[in-house]
Amino acid sequence: MTDMNKLHLERDSLGRLALLPDDGAAPEPVVPVRAFPLTAPDHGISLVGGDGRERVWIDDLQALPEASRRLLAEVLAVRDFAPTLLALHKVSSFGVPSTWSVSTDRGDTSFVLKAEEDIRRLEDGALLIASAAGVQFRVPEPAALDRHSRKLLERFL
Repeated sequence: MTDMNKLHLERDSLGRLALLPDDGAAPEPVVPVRAFPLTAPDHGISLVGGDGRERVWIDDLQALPEASRRLLAEVLAVRDFAPTLLALHKVSSFGVPSTWSVSTDRGDTSFVLKAEEDIRRLEDGALLIASAAGVQFRVPEPAALDRHSRKLLERFL
């Protein structure tokens, strides 16, 4: 399926994302996977079938019809849960593992940082912090954090 204008997505009876083929065949459940979720979230999206094989490659999310684009964006938002860290209140120790108490765009929480390598610098200067539970916390602009948060964070960088 190369014509993105004809790509039609819907939810099946179980609420899963389903691809409707051009030939009138039954809808097929698919899972969207971003190739570059942090650096180009709206580009390079693969729709993968139940067997793990790619059914459709989407170069640009904006090329899809409005209804399919909205549905796909909705499904991806749930799949790509990555709260934005707004403030770092305290850390249990300056060695690892340590427990961090933070405020995010999804509310206050705490998590365990297992190793300093779990803090990754991204190309645009942003940070991605992986908790021991596997949740990825984004820090889009570390310099925009309050002074106390920057001071605590700098001890781990």
